[in-house]
Amino acid sequence: LEGCAKMSVDPMSYEAQFFGFTPQTCMLRVYIAFQDYLFEVMQAVEQVILKKLADSPHCEISPVQIRTCTEKFLGFMKGRFDNLFGKMEQLFLQLILRIPPNILLPEDKPQETHPCTEEEFQLLQKEIEQLQEKYKTELCAKQALLAELEEQKTVQAKLKQALALFDELENTGRDHGTSDFRESLVFLVQNSRKLQTIRDTVEQEGKRMKIS
Repeated sequence: LEGCAKMSVDPMSYEAQFFGFTPQTCMLRVYIAFQDYLFEVMQAVEQVILKKLADSPHCEISPVQIRTCTEKFLGFMKGRFDNLFGKMEQLFLQLILRIPPNILLPEDKPQETHPCTEEEFQLLQKEIEQLQEKYKTELCAKQALLAELEEQKTVQAKLKQALALFDELENTGRDHGTSDFRESLVFLVQNSRKLQTIRDTVEQEGKRMKIS
């Protein structure tokens, strides 16, 4: 790709903004397409020559000589092509694929009606940085609030479970004639003590029966 080395090194970023691709990339693809076509043509010509030689058994030219001549001719054609393509590329990049310096793209029109100095531009950049920092701070605060909200949801769920348990205890107390929650707790404690006493009595009787 010797011809590509001659291509412009100007980034042409404004043109890339308009076209959606760099003009150099466009020219490179055209160069590769022409070069591939040249190789295909030379290969087809070589095949035709070799076929003609096969039909002439007394010909003293060998396929190796044909290949050598084909490569030399291809090198000559490629050199001429690179020279012509370099001129064509220069014309395309200067006259066709270049946006004149006095032309603004539609998205840059506000710069024409609202120009700003270098100092104003620096102030705008500083303001943007401050807004970005403020946004990051608010984002962190939002994440902290979300985490706290999740924690509150967990606590609320546990409170609901506790209230449901208290309601169940209160209903149990009402079934046994106690309407006050404190009385219900006293009732449950008394019953648990009675159950423990009964269990101890049963265990003692069981041990006594085993001994006897």
